[in-house]
Amino acid sequence: MSENFSLEGKVIVVTGGTGILGQSFIDGIVEAGGTVGILGRNAAIAHERAEAIKARGGQALALVADVLEEDQLRAACQQVVQTYGRIDGLVNAAGGNGADGVLDPEHDVFKMNLEGMKRVMDLNIWGAIRPTQVFGEAIAQSGRRGSIVNISSMNSKRAITKVLGYNMGKAALDCYNQWFAVEMANRYGDKLRMNALAPGFFLTEQNRNLLTTPDGGFTARGELVIRQTPFKRFGHPDELKGALVWLLSDASQFVTGSMICVDGGFSIFGGV
Repeated sequence: MSENFSLEGKVIVVTGGTGILGQSFIDGIVEAGGTVGILGRNAAIAHERAEAIKARGGQALALVADVLEEDQLRAACQQVVQTYGRIDGLVNAAGGNGADGVLDPEHDVFKMNLEGMKRVMDLNIWGAIRPTQVFGEAIAQSGRRGSIVNISSMNSKRAITKVLGYNMGKAALDCYNQWFAVEMANRYGDKLRMNALAPGFFLTEQNRNLLTTPDGGFTARGELVIRQTPFKRFGHPDELKGALVWLLSDASQFVTGSMICVDGGFSIFGGV
């Protein structure tokens, strides 16, 4: 049974691999025996993380690319295939929000920054579709079983104030997750799967100031999140590893088009 949960011999690319959650994703893959391609725009962090993994005896490759730039993605894909001979999995973890994609309560809802909202939405949906078009094709060509995991969000399941562009991008990602899973099943059978992992509230560089104060306390928004989370705490990035490894491994080989929530109960709590 334990062999089914192993990623031994699998080569997996993680977009957004230079972020906070990306760190846990790449660590989880390596801990399960996999080889990881760490893709992000920050070359220094990508190389630093790859070298740290290799120093521990693992295999990793730094890949510098913007997930919205197809030429850069194709160059990164070629680099992986030339180094390891194939690609077995993809984690679409690139995404997030930006300052121009936030609507504060004091702002006029009819004068919100639509271009800013669109940029955030594009990052979160097209930043998953474009890598899938590139790395997914390489996975299909490998002739082996492959798995693609999209990183969704609680924002796709409930209306979360302030961040409309992020909400729309993740909602679109959930639609894509199901649609593309069916397309791959119809074309490749059980050889190529797609699923989503939906984290609850984890502190990252993009949301830390929204949820916590400089002294480590909670902002008013952070307090609301905690009250809506039955576990009454934020998640730790390492708590995403188990679900991710399961979705990438052969242990989930009859699972496709699904969403796994790792959220401390946030998505199911009615508030009373």
